[in-house]
Amino acid sequence: MTTPRHAVVIGASGGIGAALVEALREEDIRVTALARSLSGDAQIDLESEDSIAAAAARIDDAPDLVIVATGVLAVGGNTPEKAYRDLEAATLARAFAINAIGPALVAKHFLPLMPKTGRTVFAALSARVGSIGDNRLGGWYGYRAAKAALNQLVRTLAIEEKRRNDRSIVVALHPGTVDTALSKPFQGNVRAGSLFTPSRAAVQLLDAIDALKAPDSGRIFDWEGKEVTP
Repeated sequence: MTTPRHAVVIGASGGIGAALVEALREEDIRVTALARSLSGDAQIDLESEDSIAAAAARIDDAPDLVIVATGVLAVGGNTPEKAYRDLEAATLARAFAINAIGPALVAKHFLPLMPKTGRTVFAALSARVGSIGDNRLGGWYGYRAAKAALNQLVRTLAIEEKRRNDRSIVVALHPGTVDTALSKPFQGNVRAGSLFTPSRAAVQLLDAIDALKAPDSGRIFDWEGKEVTP
């Protein structure tokens, strides 16, 4: 892989995040692991800009890879909305806060820490269900809309970051269906061979990141490196 020197993984206590930390450390890459459930200098809360800013201020070495491996599907323990009668303002607002606004604020505070020259990658985990063009089933209003918003934010961030570093890459990544708490209630509908362990998902995501080129910035890719329709 195009070996990063210093990687920051946000959401490092989750299934995919923890596996990414492990996979990167196996390659002897320095990793700063941050998560809401961690304590001290490793703590970050994507629903608090103060927390995000404080975590960024503690970074003492410019990262050339930042991965935002966070997300929520069932907000407050509720199942994703199946119909518009299920929509609730508070649930929608929190879906956007965690899935879109949080990663955008991470970019606000962490992109300036990344080098101004050379290849850098800022990647946020998205989902294929955030694709507007690929939405044929409906439902899952909050999650779909928040991930679609994240994809647009990534596109816009990429345009601005390119002016700062013309070799920067800012992307959204779809990891596939991974055997984590997020997907657990919905795994019964997954085709055989399409449910990935976190460790396999992490390796696939890092391979996809490794293959990225500067012109790919602002786009959405799946675990196989195939572009996802916006």
